[in-house]
Amino acid sequence: MNDADSLPVSDGQPVSKGRPIVEVRGLVNRFGAQVVHDGLDMNVYPGEIFGIIGGSGAGKSVLLRTVLGLRTPQVGSVEIEGVDITARTDEELTVIKRSYGVTFQQGALFTSLTVAENVELPLAEYRQLPEDVLRELALQKIRLVGLHDSAASKYPAELSGGMVKRAALARALVLDPKLLFLDEPTSGLDPISASAFDDLLLYLQKSLNLTVVMITHDLDSIFRTCNRVGVIVDRRMVSGTLNEMLAEQHPWIREYFHGPRAELARGAMKHDVSAATAPR
Repeated sequence: MNDADSLPVSDGQPVSKGRPIVEVRGLVNRFGAQVVHDGLDMNVYPGEIFGIIGGSGAGKSVLLRTVLGLRTPQVGSVEIEGVDITARTDEELTVIKRSYGVTFQQGALFTSLTVAENVELPLAEYRQLPEDVLRELALQKIRLVGLHDSAASKYPAELSGGMVKRAALARALVLDPKLLFLDEPTSGLDPISASAFDDLLLYLQKSLNLTVVMITHDLDSIFRTCNRVGVIVDRRMVSGTLNEMLAEQHPWIREYFHGPRAELARGAMKHDVSAATAPR
C-alpha cells in the first residue's frame, strides 16, 4: 500500500483483541419484504473505538437498535459481554442496559428538564440515592465532559449544539459504563466543535478505559478516533482497520475511502501528526 500504511489511528495504540465485548452473529433484520441485514457479523473488542459506516438506508440505525435490545432480529444473535440479549426477558435486559451508555443523534434530552436533571435520570432510575448525592454525581459528569457548572441549571433549548452533545454524553456516562454507544455524535456541529468533541472522546476513552461503538458519517472523526471500522454493504459488514479499508476493493468502500472528502481528511490527519511530532 502507499503512505497511508503508516497513518496512525487513535494515537497509534494497538488494541488487544481477546474476547469480543460485543459479538453479532448471522443477523437478519427484515421489514416485510425488505431485507436490511442478511447474515451480518460484527465483533467489537475491549478498549477500541469502533466506527459503523454505510450508505443511506444501509441499516446502521437498525443495527444499533438491535444491539441495544430495542429490536428483536428475525435471525441471529447479539452478545454483550458473553450474554445473548436476544434470548433475555425484559427484566434481564434492564440489568444488561445498566452496563452501557448511549447517546442519540439529536441528544434526546428531555426539554422540560435542566441539564442536571437530565443527567440525574439514570441514577434516579437505577440507584437509591439522596438528592444531594444525585446532584453531586451529575455535576461530576457535567464537568468531566467539559461543561461549566453553570450549564447544570440550563434547559436544552438554552444550549448550543455542541453543549447538547456534551450534556447527552454526561448522561450516558453517569452510571460509569465501560461500553458506550454513540449515534452520529458530531452530526450538526461546526468543524471546530466537532474536532473538540473528537478530542474529548479520545480523552474519555483513554482515561475511563471505555469501549466505544460509534455510528458516524464524519470522515475527520473516523480517521482521528477509530481503531477499526465496520462498513455495511450488501446487507452485511466488512470490518477492519482503516489501512485495511483503504486496501478494500469493494466499489462502495473504495469510493468512500478514496473520494475527495476522504483524501482531505487523511491529509489533515497526517498534517496534525506531523505537527505533533515535529522537533520543538
